[in-house]
Amino acid sequence: MKKSIAFLLVFFLVLRSVNLHAQDSTLRWSNDKAWQWYNQHPWYCGFNYIPAYAINYTAMWDKTSFDPAAIDKELALAETSGMNVLRAVLQYAVYENDPAYFLKTLDRFAAICDKHHIKFVPSLFDDCAFGINHDPKIGKQPEPLKGWYAWAWSPSPGHSMVTDSTTYPKLEKYVKAVIGRFKNDQRILFWDLYNEPTNGGLGSATFPLLKKVIAWARTVNPDQPLSIDVFDNNPRLNAIIYAASDIITFHNYGNKEILQKQINELKQHNRPVICTEWMNRPWASTVGNNLPVFYKEKIGCMLWGLVNGKTQTDLPWGHRPGDPAQAVWQHDLYHGDFIPYNTNEIDSLKKYIQQSTVKQ
Repeated sequence: MKKSIAFLLVFFLVLRSVNLHAQDSTLRWSNDKAWQWYNQHPWYCGFNYIPAYAINYTAMWDKTSFDPAAIDKELALAETSGMNVLRAVLQYAVYENDPAYFLKTLDRFAAICDKHHIKFVPSLFDDCAFGINHDPKIGKQPEPLKGWYAWAWSPSPGHSMVTDSTTYPKLEKYVKAVIGRFKNDQRILFWDLYNEPTNGGLGSATFPLLKKVIAWARTVNPDQPLSIDVFDNNPRLNAIIYAASDIITFHNYGNKEILQKQINELKQHNRPVICTEWMNRPWASTVGNNLPVFYKEKIGCMLWGLVNGKTQTDLPWGHRPGDPAQAVWQHDLYHGDFIPYNTNEIDSLKKYIQQSTVKQ
């Protein structure tokens, strides 16, 4: 009898330990774990990436237009500056059309990144919409409408699915398949679960899906941290973001004073901080002004973007055909012919990235 009781007690303790471990895997990382992760990496300085050939992220990934040769050339260009990380939005519609193709293509893209010593930050969903279409369609994409910033941008999964909870089982399979495939892959720096949720006019209608995405990703329990970017002053949204994020990521297109103020605020969370979108030259968010702030604070940063192309992100947000031309180029480091917009910017990137590798 005593042996039976002892056995049951041991069995109970083991089972309880297993259950606790399973519960822990669904929780946000501790501060210590987040800093342990951050401190084992170099200072990351990079860019948001969409190939010049792609008018939207559907075109980047779709089997009718995915172009690894073009991507290889552009990432080789990025490598010459020393930039070591990129962020790119994935497209659920391409996955839904052919899951096996999509996962294979992500692996192929990650391999090109790795070839050029660039870490990959995938963003699984995106609410942004700059044109008239709010739902993606696979296949051949429209050509640019001259004078319209990102006019054919394609949200992921699209606003119709975001607001239709009957589609969530499909989206759950996508989240778990993508993160599950790369959960131990060192080419992935971290998971950006949802780019600018509520944007594109959706507002709080995004909240139910956002909360589900966080829960689904937690059940996969990847080696890499999870995060959602802080991009506005919506207190309800930011409460969800802060509670879910292992590391703090944010967007800031303001001048260096505005940037420094936000960094000071975000550091109060006592977690690693990385800026996943910045650089808007007309707003004084420039390499010359803001890169020294990121370097001084040891805040990882990813500007927008690399090579100007079909998205026409040289134009300002909201620009429409017939609007007056803007004197100052908004985004991107290079023209489509790989000529730098400003060679001083490239030199500064090289300087600060090289300095970051020198032991203090």
